[in-house]
Amino acid sequence: MLSRFLPADFDPSRPIVVIAGRGLYPVRTVAAIRRAGLPVRLIAFEGETRDDLYASFAEAERVRLHVGQVGKALKALSRFDAGYALMAGQITPKRLFHGLRPDLKAASLLFRLKRRNAETIFGALADEIEAVGARMLDARSFLDEDIADTGWMTRRSEKIEQTFIDHGLEIAREVARLDIGQGVVVRKGTVLAVEAFEGTDEMLRRAGTFKTDHMIFVKTVKPRQDYRFDVPVFGMRTLETMREAGIRTAVLEAGNVIILDKAGVLRQAEADGIQILGVAAASAAS
Repeated sequence: MLSRFLPADFDPSRPIVVIAGRGLYPVRTVAAIRRAGLPVRLIAFEGETRDDLYASFAEAERVRLHVGQVGKALKALSRFDAGYALMAGQITPKRLFHGLRPDLKAASLLFRLKRRNAETIFGALADEIEAVGARMLDARSFLDEDIADTGWMTRRSEKIEQTFIDHGLEIAREVARLDIGQGVVVRKGTVLAVEAFEGTDEMLRRAGTFKTDHMIFVKTVKPRQDYRFDVPVFGMRTLETMREAGIRTAVLEAGNVIILDKAGVLRQAEADGIQILGVAAASAAS
């Protein structure tokens, strides 16, 4: 099986276009698609997508755009004869306010939105992509080996009461339901920090300013998560930020959170004395 996240009628002969944001996420996705022997193309963004990923594609199989050039992205999908599109990797949040270069298509899309956040913007973009004939794939596709498991994924290095873990999960899921963010930091029943537009790392740094112990970082998804985009990711950079902030416990929603380079992250977590727990998704737990 190529990936449990692919649709049942997936056609392996049709090109998959990876719409690549920052970091390792799109790199690992492209590598997995190539290992599967499937045709893959790339839409990259100036100042966001890694240069080495862009360079790994032939000229005819790639395009680089400015963030906001939706019309050109849709034309590229048509030129690539895309059967599927897959969004992998974030775009720097501040680009929604600074450095955005919306073309007429993007301006029209933004004008129609009553709320402007990751869900509404990328949801509208996904609809535009599917309107030109490219089916949006689950953003977890091909990364099955990097998905968080249920249970302790590392050795336990710090004793945390289940009551405090449950509290963190409750708060994180409510914050996600309200579309504020996908993560929180709690300590013994107290909420220290909530993730909002600034992202996970900045939230972890804020929590670290309290200089306290037994902090728990919880990462989850929305109750009605659209898995075509905005899937939560945990990687080496987050692990490093946790270490710097003095946070020694991470609780991740199993089956939903992607641990980029999972084997490497878990090894490094154990070396850093950070414990990582996977918990069942809310629907499975209820």
